[in-house]
Amino acid sequence: MEYRHKISQSPRKFKVVASARKVLFTVFWDMERVVHMEFLEQKQTVNSERYISTLRALKLRLGRIRRDKDSILQHDNARPHTSLQTQDALRQLELTTLPHRAYSPDLAPSEYYLFPQLKKYLKGHHYDNDEELSQMFADGAVDSRLHSSLTACAN
Repeated sequence: MEYRHKISQSPRKFKVVASARKVLFTVFWDMERVVHMEFLEQKQTVNSERYISTLRALKLRLGRIRRDKDSILQHDNARPHTSLQTQDALRQLELTTLPHRAYSPDLAPSEYYLFPQLKKYLKGHHYDNDEELSQMFADGAVDSRLHSSLTACAN
């Protein structure tokens, strides 16, 4: 209950507008292309089990597109990336990782090359559902537009 003077106006109530939904996706990329990408279902979080599943899918994809090249994985120090389960899975999958210092945004190339280009590409586009968005990525439309940015990052 609110206490106020009899002649005081009622407080204004602002209209609640549904904000844009956020879509979380995991992306692995090299200097040539987006290698692997997965969208996370709504109301789910990335935990060690989920991340290990993603790493297994990445390993299969790397086997198909980079047969003759070694890959080095760089990820940040988020808990799903540093858990004992994940570290065991990385050894089992024989994925080499590049150590990442804590709180080192200068060592996160995605923040400078991938995400700004992705935001630029998606600006002004509206998608009615998550499937439309994921289909746009699956069709390769984003991959071809990001190619020059990824090459710049690797050089």
